[in-house]
Amino acid sequence: MSAGPGSPVLDQLAQAAEQGRICALAADGQRDLRRTAERYPQLFPAPPFDPALFGSVALAISFGAPECEAEHLRLTNRTVLWGFAVDWLVDHEATSRAEIDSLADACLAVADGAPPAADQPLARLLAEIRDELVTSPGYLPHAPVWRDQVRTVFAAMAREWDWRRSGHRPSLDDYLRNAANLACTVVNVTHWIRSGDPETLAHLGELVTVSDQVQQVLRLVNDFGTYQRDRRWGDLNALDLVADRAEVEQRLDVLQATARRSIDGLSVSCPEPADYLARQIGFSSGFYRLADYWGDL
Repeated sequence: MSAGPGSPVLDQLAQAAEQGRICALAADGQRDLRRTAERYPQLFPAPPFDPALFGSVALAISFGAPECEAEHLRLTNRTVLWGFAVDWLVDHEATSRAEIDSLADACLAVADGAPPAADQPLARLLAEIRDELVTSPGYLPHAPVWRDQVRTVFAAMAREWDWRRSGHRPSLDDYLRNAANLACTVVNVTHWIRSGDPETLAHLGELVTVSDQVQQVLRLVNDFGTYQRDRRWGDLNALDLVADRAEVEQRLDVLQATARRSIDGLSVSCPEPADYLARQIGFSSGFYRLADYWGDL
């Protein structure tokens, strides 16, 4: 007897087929990220940039948008990789605020359309991203949003660098307001502009607002999962900013509830971006229970 519609066997086959497609997209993305890193060895030293980091990034992006083609996701993946490079250079390589400002100025010039300087690999990688993004019909009207997100990432990372160098312990509220140092929303804006979808772009401002809410959720999910590594590396972590871990757990519950309501509100006008944001939270919540993106130093 063959399995009929709605049978458990057919359901399992359909789920496995979707998971297989996600893995195939991730395999393509991992190979592209490895090739990208090989073009910029100054940005991606091994360790901590190892094959598992490239594979985990590609899997996260593929899981978030399994309906997309590999070509679309390659640009999203590269933007994530660029964010990791900014994080590494600012948090672990920069010895002065002037170095950070120089990186920011070079990248913001690229975001404004300037060619990158030959001695600025971070800006050259961003120029690659921009040059592909500019081919999307949604780029020109929304380029200021993309540039603002690039600026916001650098401002957040520089602010955290200042906190660490001065020994300042920000409040949990200030720390969460600085969650753009995770470089999540800049990746999402790149992804949405690259899609060229008119409905998505018509709601881009609202999507950025909700993405920032998700970014705060991911900031805390990340901090729970990477606490020991953050202590070894000297990175700030929300769990070190409060006397009781329960305070961070409660804040995460509130942030997740707020983000879920906002995502639900998007589900009619922007179903695919809403699903993408929900899947970001779900993937990260599972991933950080067992793993970390960064390789050991």
